[in-house]
Amino acid sequence: MSGAADRAGHALSWARSGGEPPVTVPRDPAREAARRELSKRLYHENDPGLFERALNTFWDWLDDLFGAASTAAPGGVLGLVVIVLAVSAAAAALWWRLGTPGRRPASTAALFDDRPRSAADHRAAAEAHATQGHWNQAVQERMRAVVRSLEERVLLDTRPGRTADEAAAEAGRAFPAHTGRLRSAARDFDDVTYGGRTATEQAYARIADLDRDLDGTEPHLAHDSVPTAARNTRQGAE
Repeated sequence: MSGAADRAGHALSWARSGGEPPVTVPRDPAREAARRELSKRLYHENDPGLFERALNTFWDWLDDLFGAASTAAPGGVLGLVVIVLAVSAAAAALWWRLGTPGRRPASTAALFDDRPRSAADHRAAAEAHATQGHWNQAVQERMRAVVRSLEERVLLDTRPGRTADEAAAEAGRAFPAHTGRLRSAARDFDDVTYGGRTATEQAYARIADLDRDLDGTEPHLAHDSVPTAARNTRQGAE
């Protein structure tokens, strides 16, 4: 029966070839001929480009990575997502607390530069920056106005190397009711000057209000909180 089927197959092939004997090609030459045929540009016009192939490779690698991580993480894919979110939140909180890398410690950064100016000069500069929406510079100049005003009132010793934190701590002894606001103002100054932060209009408004309130408030002058210059002035008058 099998021989009859083979003979029938040969007869059918003979009939389809128009009476010519069928052509058979050895395996290796046939493979080479197919390779040459498939290498023609016609068959590769719609192939992905180099960038697309690289991107597909990257996504495949990322998919394998997350697949392996999800099997190792407690709770599978959901557990992995929770871990990633927790790590991201911790990193964001750390950045917000410490600022950008390279932030200089506030304790070593001087509040004023080498150009002495009056409190009025610093206030005018702050208002000019605020009018233009330059809130970083406005915050800096208004904080300098606060400290310079206290020096002009002889409530702080004039000290070129004083930092914003030091000025806030010393001024807090003369204005104990405003200690928290003074520290907040010093922190805003340090954040925009050395921490790489961006000031806001609200931050400037807080410091400007503090400047006006201190200017209209009588200081609490305990003997140990009076600056050396003020004590010398009082003793000379006596």
